[in-house]
Amino acid sequence: MFPASRYSVQVHRCIRALKTVQAETAPPRLYAWRRNGSSTVTPRITSHYTVCPRDKDPRWEGVDMERFADEADVVIVGGGPAGLSAAIRLKQLANEHEKELRVCLVEKASQIGAHTLSGACLEPSSLNELFPDWKERGAPLNTPVTQDVFSILTKKHRIPVPMLPGLPMNNHGNYIVRLGHFVRWLGEQAEELGVELYPGYAAAEILFHEDGSVKGIATNDVGIAKDGSPKDVFERGMELHAKVTLFGEGCHGHLAKQLYKQFNLRENCDPQTYAIGLKELWLVDERKWRPGRVEHSVGWPLKRNTYGGSFLYHLNEGEPLVALGFVVGLDYTNPYLSPFREFQQWKHHPFIAQTLEGGSRIAYGARALNEGGYQSLPKVTFPGGLLIGCSPGFMNVPKIKGTHTAMKSGMLAAEAIFPKVTAEDPASETAGLHIPEYEDNLKKSWIWKELYAVRNIRPSFHNYFGLYGGMVYTGVFYWIFRGKEPWTLKHAGLDSAQLKPAKECTPIEYPKPDGKLSFDLLSSVALSGTNHEGDQPPHLTLKDDSIPVAQNLAIYDGPEQRFCPAGVYEYVPLDTGEGMRLQINAQNCVHCKTCDIKDPSQNINWVVPEGSGGPAYNGM
Repeated sequence: MFPASRYSVQVHRCIRALKTVQAETAPPRLYAWRRNGSSTVTPRITSHYTVCPRDKDPRWEGVDMERFADEADVVIVGGGPAGLSAAIRLKQLANEHEKELRVCLVEKASQIGAHTLSGACLEPSSLNELFPDWKERGAPLNTPVTQDVFSILTKKHRIPVPMLPGLPMNNHGNYIVRLGHFVRWLGEQAEELGVELYPGYAAAEILFHEDGSVKGIATNDVGIAKDGSPKDVFERGMELHAKVTLFGEGCHGHLAKQLYKQFNLRENCDPQTYAIGLKELWLVDERKWRPGRVEHSVGWPLKRNTYGGSFLYHLNEGEPLVALGFVVGLDYTNPYLSPFREFQQWKHHPFIAQTLEGGSRIAYGARALNEGGYQSLPKVTFPGGLLIGCSPGFMNVPKIKGTHTAMKSGMLAAEAIFPKVTAEDPASETAGLHIPEYEDNLKKSWIWKELYAVRNIRPSFHNYFGLYGGMVYTGVFYWIFRGKEPWTLKHAGLDSAQLKPAKECTPIEYPKPDGKLSFDLLSSVALSGTNHEGDQPPHLTLKDDSIPVAQNLAIYDGPEQRFCPAGVYEYVPLDTGEGMRLQINAQNCVHCKTCDIKDPSQNINWVVPEGSGGPAYNGM
């Protein structure tokens, strides 16, 4: 944890409130209600105030709803690579120009880096710009890539693919890292420069000026019972106001979703498309350990028309550690597909199993990632705020890398912001500063050129030959012509609209886990360190509690119980024995956001739980 010496009095008050909230183990209860005079009684699931307003709930009468407010020059939401790089660059500029600048960063994880999950193979270009002396500063980049291996897998065999220079997945000069540890190190550098870091505080609400520009954010309230009523220790969150607010929540941020609608930021781009990435850490037999070796594969067990692939990285961290993972594009069509079980099955391939046999699994996690690339980039500036990092989606999909672009976007944002927030007269037409220079600078940067060059690789997989057609396209139009083709392919549309009805699809029979290479879901979630205060409203909210059974179960055979990598959703019989109901095990949630993305009814809205809740990853 970071020391609390810089916390304001108001923040101390919030900390005390968080510490006094006691965990209660109340059994789940069902609430029956009738909709619009209908005779259909639906079990009540959602009790969160974003769906069930407090001003209409008599239990909230007389509760003090005043919030304390604090002022900063810049507020940053999200303590990932983008947010921390922006904070660091702002303070570097302030120190260079001898300016006073208050920068506050809020992060929903209990510690900086505890919600960070990635492969990760880091391209160090942005780090070299931010800290040319990063080696002397002790950055945890311990494993330079020494070997690149790429394969097409069939059920029993491997077809090697040469890793030619210039292909996007060539990793010469890159480093295998544990990204959570790298992010924690960035947090230490930020704090040394004077950035105020507030881990354990989830930004729950966007605040607006009267003219409609962004004013700042409010952190989440604490001390609310599972049924939505206030506890005796209820405490309002606090408001953080700023001249400009940076939103770096990561992929599919819940505040960014609101900003897209509020400012129509997605008006001129394709819908974003996503994937889910699942990851494990293993300690392996030292004789099978090859520090610096990078392995990627495509093919089995996925069908040719399901986008996805795998990675297996050999780390050099003083012990025989490997990081392995499986990525599945969320534009898949078969509702019976389970990304988690595809991952478990993949580990039984002879080429993969030879590394893992005799080893032990020590960690598990999952996270959604942006795959839309250039075509899906929204407008990133609006009055009072900016979008940075994986929130708008700067990931280079063919490279399977987004950390270097996320960091650079944060640095560009800082450089555009600094002259405005330190000017005596910023000449803004709105109360919250509008800084279009950030988007202009992005379009002039290497980020834009890099994403434009690979823009057609991901959508090229939407053809009859699927994976193989996409690989041919990549070989011809990227490796030979470097993405200079005079056309731009489109994505298929929203991932939530791609599922076919269950009756049109074949159920997938997955093998049972053997407990040696493959494992069940709940024992996997236990390795993520996930924990939430049990007696709070589920943060997986439903706009309409009747839709899961009436539509998702009836038409798609309940796909949320398969696409969730943490066992959050399950259909169980009603107490009467007649029919089914959806049960949400919110305590299991690893904050991957897959449900919000893939739900075919778009009825699930992921919001932040109480601060500090979620996974407790250690260098994932």
